[in-house]
Amino acid sequence: MGATTHLSSLARQNRSKPDTMVKAPSSLKTHITRLEMTAPPKASLPMPINIQTAIMRTPDIPLPFYRYLYRQVGARWQWVDRLRMTDENLAKTLHDKRNNISVLYVNGAPAGFYEYFVEDEDTIELSHFGLIEHALGLGIGKWFLLQALYAIWTVNPKRVTTTTNNLDHPRALQLYQMFGFSPVSTGLGIVRPLSDKELLALGKEG
Repeated sequence: MGATTHLSSLARQNRSKPDTMVKAPSSLKTHITRLEMTAPPKASLPMPINIQTAIMRTPDIPLPFYRYLYRQVGARWQWVDRLRMTDENLAKTLHDKRNNISVLYVNGAPAGFYEYFVEDEDTIELSHFGLIEHALGLGIGKWFLLQALYAIWTVNPKRVTTTTNNLDHPRALQLYQMFGFSPVSTGLGIVRPLSDKELLALGKEG
């Protein structure tokens, strides 16, 4: 009984402490590479066999569905920015007419997405691209990126840009270069991982 009483007392003390006592996750330094391509990809890849795939444009994507995709694709690569947005700011970003989102389905289930933003009549940014973990290893990553680039180039930009960093998939830079991107600049950045409190809040949202 004495131990139980002691633990309860400690719990009450801990509850009385401000949240600032909770240690925040360490920030991560990143090396960022900005890439650009100025002509459509010349590569051609066959559609994956033995699996059913569909790519569907989602112009009015619901916020919970987007957050699900963003977390499932980006958790391993420390994608956090969109998860910290309020509903109002996220809706404003996603539903901007210049923003385009398409979702990949494999055998009926969501398997990834790509997102691009039309900056002006000359430039389009491929802002997000990736697969959910269950779709990795199926041999569809290159094919899916190629479909994203085909879709972007139908808008007839003069250049397509994207960025990657050392927290992304280890072959991301190589894959972008394979399809015609070239590095144009590099820089340093800081990523602040989600705290336990933020993760808990996201979990409650479903």
